[in-house]
Amino acid sequence: MTINEIQDELIDDFSFYQDWMEKYEYIIQLGKEVPLIKEEYKKDDYIIKGCQSRVWLYPELRDGKVYFTADSDAIITKGLVSLMVKVLSGHTPQEIAQADLYFIDEIGLKEHLSPTRANGLLSMVKQMKLYAVALQMRS
Repeated sequence: MTINEIQDELIDDFSFYQDWMEKYEYIIQLGKEVPLIKEEYKKDDYIIKGCQSRVWLYPELRDGKVYFTADSDAIITKGLVSLMVKVLSGHTPQEIAQADLYFIDEIGLKEHLSPTRANGLLSMVKQMKLYAVALQMRS
């Protein structure tokens, strides 16, 4: 699936829920499905700066595609990073770097997050794109 197809699927998924309490529950559920980062990578080198909670994100380039693993010490934040991993993991560095992540606005995520969580989400996006560019330059 392309990044846009995954985003469209998420938009459809979120449209099933009537209110934001149900949507938050769905985000928390997604957090339980995130590919967990290995303990050896749970160190400061892989913490996303700009997040209020601690969020670790590890990129790995395999067969020309970037795969992310992640974790967080906060359940909503873990769900948010899981959303980002779901959308961007398994794509080429170029696809990730150039991705227009319209689903964030489409599902109303920015306006339903606290300012610190919204900033953290933007930091996740920025870091994932930076990792993609760095891995592309390395290969």
